[in-house]
Amino acid sequence: MATTPPTPAHARFSRRGLAVTLLAWGLALLVPLALLTAATGWEGTPALMARFFTRVALLSFGGAYAVLPYVVQGAVEQFGWLSPAQMLDGLALGETTPGPLIMVVAFVGFMGGWNGSQGSWPAAVAATLVTVWFSFLPSFGFILAGAPLVEASRGDLRLGPPLTAITAAVVGVIASLAVVFAGPVLWPAGQFALPAAVVLGLALGALLGLRWGVLQLIGVAAAAGALAARVGPWLAALLR
Repeated sequence: MATTPPTPAHARFSRRGLAVTLLAWGLALLVPLALLTAATGWEGTPALMARFFTRVALLSFGGAYAVLPYVVQGAVEQFGWLSPAQMLDGLALGETTPGPLIMVVAFVGFMGGWNGSQGSWPAAVAATLVTVWFSFLPSFGFILAGAPLVEASRGDLRLGPPLTAITAAVVGVIASLAVVFAGPVLWPAGQFALPAAVVLGLALGALLGLRWGVLQLIGVAAAAGALAARVGPWLAALLR
C-alpha cells in the first residue's frame, strides 16, 4: 500500500517564515507604490494602474477567464485606458501566442500608457512594467505564504464542497466574459454586424459540429482573414 511521503522541512508551516514572507511581500508592494505616488500623484495613471492591478490580483480567482471581466470593466469602462476593440485585440493576441492568457494584462498596461501619453514609448513601457509587477506580485506572496498551509490541508475532505462551489462560480464568470466580448464583435458601431455573426456561427459549427481543434480553427481563420484583406478591396472596387 502506497504511503504519502513526509512534507519537506521547507514546506512546513512556520510563524517566523510567514512573518518574513509577509514583510518582504509588503515592502515589495508598498515601496514601489509610494515611489509612483510621489512621482505622478495618487491619481496619476501609474499609481492608478498599480492599485487597480493589485486589486485584480487580490480579489479575483479562477484564472484569466475569470479575471478578465473585472479588467475590462476597470481598464475600458472606468478608466478608459483602451477601447473595447483594442481590448478584444489584446485577447486575440493572448489566445494566439504562447504563454498563459493572463499575460494580456501586459497589453492592457502598454496600451494604457501609449494612449494616455499620445504615443510615447517610454510611458508605454513604464506602464507595462508597473502592470506586470503589481499583477503578479500578490500571486507570489500567496504562494510563498500560503503553500505551507495548503500542504497541511492536503487530504482534508471538508475542503471539497467549497472548491466545487468555486468551480461553478468560475464557469458563470467565464460565460459572462463571452457576453462582454461579444458586444464589440457583433455590434462594433452600435449596429448588428452580420458578417461577424456569420463567422461566429461558422466557428461554432466547426468546433462543436465538425470537432475541429482550436489550433486548426485559428489557422483557418487566420488564412481566411488574410485572404479577405487581400481580395476584399479588389472585390469592392469591382462591384462599384
